[in-house]
Amino acid sequence: MSGHSDEWWVLLLQPAVLWALSGPFATASLGAWCASAPGVRPRLWSVLVPLGPVAAPAVVTVFPLSRRERPRQADGSLGTPQQVYDFLGCLGVYVGAITLLPRLLGYGVTHPVRFLRSRRQT
Repeated sequence: MSGHSDEWWVLLLQPAVLWALSGPFATASLGAWCASAPGVRPRLWSVLVPLGPVAAPAVVTVFPLSRRERPRQADGSLGTPQQVYDFLGCLGVYVGAITLLPRLLGYGVTHPVRFLRSRRQT
């Protein structure tokens, strides 16, 4: 297997990099779509679209967890592995800041605007 890298997990991070750049715009659009269109379809797509790019860095941070030993604290008890904090940071950034916040902003702006426009037209 000459020419193949042992760092196959780097391929998982490519969607995450693209999502970091375009994800806020995509989720804001999905949030606006959910606010303007009734039904299950917009809500289903707003969950399915970010699923791959958000799950990829989570898999990379969790996968080696079983091979890492837990650090010992000063009193001799076992501490929390650094990967747990990496995973929580990954969730905070990718799920919270890049995916959830723009979706809520898109929904939160579109919903009142539609309400005000409908009141103005009556």
